Amino acid sequence: MKENYISKNRHKYYLKCHLIFCIKYRRKILIGKFDNDIKAVLRSIADNSDFDIGIMETDKDHVHFLISYPPKLSVTSMVRKLKQESTVFAWQLYGNMLRQYFWKEKTLWSDGYFVCSIGEANPNTIREYIRNQG
Repeated sequence: MKENYISKNRHKYYLKCHLIFCIKYRRKILIGKFDNDIKAVLRSIADNSDFDIGIMETDKDHVHFLISYPPKLSVTSMVRKLKQESTVFAWQLYGNMLRQYFWKEKTLWSDGYFVCSIGEANPNTIREYIRNQG
């Protein structure tokens, strides 16, 4: 396990979490091209941030992530960034479709989320669980 630690100037860490968030009202809209585009934008957000999405999978109304992140980031800040930026993207490209489901406000995700730190639990077990969600 020690080979997986990330070393920076004054600290060494191994922080991973299993994160889940849901589409508002549990609408089953994560399918087809919309699903693929949302996954691509979520990956792009992570690629331009300090955290890394190890694996991600959707299941019609929610998304699972295995995320690696540095100690300077909070889970809340990662969730906020992922939700806000993906919502803006979704409404720019899929506004007409989304108006069918969210006619009062430009929303996409429910307010809450689930997170579980995996510590030194076997990440392969978590990966398999997430892969089997799709």
